[in-house]
Amino acid sequence: MIVFPTAKINIGLYITEKRPDGFHNIETIFYPVPFCDALEFVESDDQNAPDSLVVTGIESIGKAEDNLIIKAVKKLRERKNFPILKIHLHKVIPLGAGLGGGSSNAAFMLKGVNQLYELDLSNEELKGIALEIGSDCPFFIDAVPAYASGRGEILKPLKSEPFNKYYLVLANPKKGVNTKTAYMNCRPSPAPVSLNSIFDNVSVEHWKNIIKNDFDEYAFGEEPLIATLIKEMYLSGAIFSLMSGSGSTVYGIFKNKPQLTEPLKKYLIWQSISL
Repeated sequence: MIVFPTAKINIGLYITEKRPDGFHNIETIFYPVPFCDALEFVESDDQNAPDSLVVTGIESIGKAEDNLIIKAVKKLRERKNFPILKIHLHKVIPLGAGLGGGSSNAAFMLKGVNQLYELDLSNEELKGIALEIGSDCPFFIDAVPAYASGRGEILKPLKSEPFNKYYLVLANPKKGVNTKTAYMNCRPSPAPVSLNSIFDNVSVEHWKNIIKNDFDEYAFGEEPLIATLIKEMYLSGAIFSLMSGSGSTVYGIFKNKPQLTEPLKKYLIWQSISL
């Protein structure tokens, strides 16, 4: 079976408080983007061996057994029986990019195995398993635009999808930002605006001075090029640009087909024909 785990962007991100369990509560909007990895799995010829994973494309970091895909399979095996798998991930979504690539890989693995082997787990059950893997992992089970709160697992699907007539550009400075370290350097405070209300009631053209990302200050200090890429987005005609997640990817939303500056072209990783 082959599935295509999708990326996401964060439309605003506010870190509202640190929780007793060590995690942080956030408010954000997760929006899926058709920028995908490719994930294939088949039954292994050796059913007495452990599940195996091969990663191609972007150079992988760490051991295969530490990959979230293998963690997802192990979590699923705690609940259901299915054959030992041979898995191939072709990685396109950058690592440490704020695009949720690893979480998406894990969630799409859960969904794919559930479908292929008819495990009869509901989406809510899959989301429960996904939350054990990562805070943004449950979003990728449905992968529809959603307002997220709590750790990111409390999801409210959005009524509107304002990007249908816009173009989207993603640029990455080729250096990731460590999410754990970013959270350690944040200062939680109540969200200054209601992202849910803005998304439904304020046009994209007016988001620039309203919607922010609480990770900006730390990320810009770690990698000043992130702030430069946002500037280049606006110079290229974006009506809204922001860093996604804890970084380091920057996205720009354009009303017209983008005419990218040369610096932006250098760090371009994906752009839509239109949304």
